[in-house]
Amino acid sequence: MTSAAQSASAGARRRFDISRLILAVFAVFLVLLIGLPMAWLVYFSLTDAGGALSLANFHQVATSPQFVTPFLTTLTLAISVGLIACVVAAPLGWLVARTDMPLRREVRALVMASFVTPPFLGAIAWEILAAPNSGILNHIWRAVTGAESDEHLLDIYSLPGLIFVIACYTFPYVFVLVTNALERIPAELEDASAMLGARIWNTVRRITIPLVLPAVLAGGLIAFLQAMTLFGSPAILAMPAGFHTMTTRIWSLFQFPPKPGVAAAAALPLLIITIILLRTQGWILGRRGYAVVGGKYGQPRLVRLGAWRWLALGIALVVLCLPVFLPYAALIKAAFTRLPSDPLLLETLTLKHVRFVFLEFSQTRTALVNTLVLGTASATIGTVLALVIAYLTTRQAIAGHRILGFLATAPIAIPGIVLGVGLFLSYTRPPLILYGTLWILLLAYLTIELPAAYQQLQSAFRAVHPELEEASRILGATRLRALRDVTAPLLRTGVIAAWCFIFIGVMRELSAAIMLFTANTRVISVVIYDLNESGDLGAISVLGLTMLIVTFAVVLIVNRLPGTGSPRMAGG
Repeated sequence: MTSAAQSASAGARRRFDISRLILAVFAVFLVLLIGLPMAWLVYFSLTDAGGALSLANFHQVATSPQFVTPFLTTLTLAISVGLIACVVAAPLGWLVARTDMPLRREVRALVMASFVTPPFLGAIAWEILAAPNSGILNHIWRAVTGAESDEHLLDIYSLPGLIFVIACYTFPYVFVLVTNALERIPAELEDASAMLGARIWNTVRRITIPLVLPAVLAGGLIAFLQAMTLFGSPAILAMPAGFHTMTTRIWSLFQFPPKPGVAAAAALPLLIITIILLRTQGWILGRRGYAVVGGKYGQPRLVRLGAWRWLALGIALVVLCLPVFLPYAALIKAAFTRLPSDPLLLETLTLKHVRFVFLEFSQTRTALVNTLVLGTASATIGTVLALVIAYLTTRQAIAGHRILGFLATAPIAIPGIVLGVGLFLSYTRPPLILYGTLWILLLAYLTIELPAAYQQLQSAFRAVHPELEEASRILGATRLRALRDVTAPLLRTGVIAAWCFIFIGVMRELSAAIMLFTANTRVISVVIYDLNESGDLGAISVLGLTMLIVTFAVVLIVNRLPGTGSPRMAGG
């Protein structure tokens, strides 16, 4: 660098740079966004009704059957879902990533469709399909076998039914990690095995499986966490069956009379378990024992399945029937027939549910507007926040940047129901009362969706060399202007994908919203849940399909923007 350039750079640093103040404000906002609800959660869990320090709340949670039984049920549910997700997703991921199975791209897209589908909507769809009395599949079974009207083949209102439904919508997390790992395995390793005389299946067993096993284990942990922290599916399927999981039990503590201290004490174990398992996942993915070291390597060879390729496709399509084809068909049928169990005939077709939802039901307009406003605002603000925080951490532009990075990823360890409890305790009292407004929901959505957007933009920043920003600052630009005019345009694809991530996440979020909504702040997910309690499956199906159409429309629009591709769905 020349002496003139050095003096210009020193002069630029000496000038007052308002961007430092703005960046510091972003940092403070991030600390308050995450730290405040967690602090109130800990405070309420450790105090009694009079505000004195006490462990009575934890004692009640640890000893009462009202909490011990749901906790054991939750562990059974989460372990079962994790195992099933791995058993289903790992072979399917191998078929898509490493074989010549037909329609591999379409199968991958359909798995992503099941990822986008909210689990609570999938639970309602399986209610339509497999409720003991009114389920479509049970009606078909009775018609085929001549069974009595009180007999049934499937009962979705059971622990096995709940495990099945949640597994349908968590296996994509394992699938994404497994396919990514399989696509990174160098061809040379498997070629070397083949040159030494190993058959295909021996190579898979000795080379491929050991290399991909950490991704399977990490995906299984994510599936475990998803099953442990979901509220919607257990509320729809478990409570009618007469049992609780921890999330539904925590929610019940806010029914009259509310018990916020006990709820906080019940929520903290979920938070602690989540943190431990996420650390375990990071350790598994970060182990060097399975890393491939070397320079450039070839793309992995596809395994030729021969005549088995069509059987493989059939198996993949059967798997996809469970989270996609059957549930979507059930929702469409329920939306356009008088009763979900009616046969699909011209005389049973009707638009009454569509008319009811969009012309008669007073909550539809409010919920749609609230959801779109919150989705757009959360995606925009969250993307800006993630962009700035990612800039601060990757460029080390502020003291304490490592702490900021930790805080930006910390919400991934906060289950939605736990965050809902923390925000409820934080903003229902002075100095800042936000309960009953859209602001508290906006804070919830920002907190929940920030980690995925931050991690994606942080990776994008690392691909842009800081010399471009340094050149801009030498010419007199502030940090913010360099970020806006130089770096952000280079990150356009990542920024748009992060916006899309957050918007989709808001559309499918129920766990926190169910704790924070009021009559005027309902969103579509909450309205669907309320309608399910009244049993109006036709209206639910119309609203659910509307939610899916909006979500897929956003993804389609993003994919068609110049310079962008399909945003990769993250497992977190």
